[in-house]
Amino acid sequence: MSHGFELEGAAKPGDLVPRNAALAFFSAALDALNRFVLRVSMVALLVTAAVLTYSVVTRYFLKSSTDWQDEASVFMLVGATFMTAAYVQSLRGHVGIEALAGLLPAGVNRVRLLLVDVVSALFCSFYSWKSWTLFHEAWTEGQTTSSSFAPPLWIPYSLMSVGMTLLAIQLVLQSAVRLSGGEVQKAAA
Repeated sequence: MSHGFELEGAAKPGDLVPRNAALAFFSAALDALNRFVLRVSMVALLVTAAVLTYSVVTRYFLKSSTDWQDEASVFMLVGATFMTAAYVQSLRGHVGIEALAGLLPAGVNRVRLLLVDVVSALFCSFYSWKSWTLFHEAWTEGQTTSSSFAPPLWIPYSLMSVGMTLLAIQLVLQSAVRLSGGEVQKAAA
């Protein structure tokens, strides 16, 4: 069963606003941040493609290898993946098993969705905390990769930490919206 985000006429982030004014403000701010991060991540993916293409061309035609492209590409892919997780969650676009959704009564399904959001927020908060501890260790100890290029490990750990923090905030916000009375259609401007 689909979440419906890919169907025509489905609500997009910003189409629905929380009934609670404070949550509506935080939701709009997080949506703006998520959209900015999405655009930066799109650029990172394009740069990654260019870097990997450059690497293939230099290896094939110039018979010269580069030692930096693999790690730079992995760092950008890690960043794009983790940093866009909150945006994907705002669309409810993450993979979910919906076998019970069609079988449960609407009220029970609402409780199930809230429970899933709360448990997911707790897990992502824990993951975020552990990511920040990895970042701190890499930063204070000056950890680098074991390659000859040896970029600092705080770079991917910081991207992972910020991305998971944004995802946890998105999940907490969605839970708070559900608990505070849900969302309404945004008034036409």
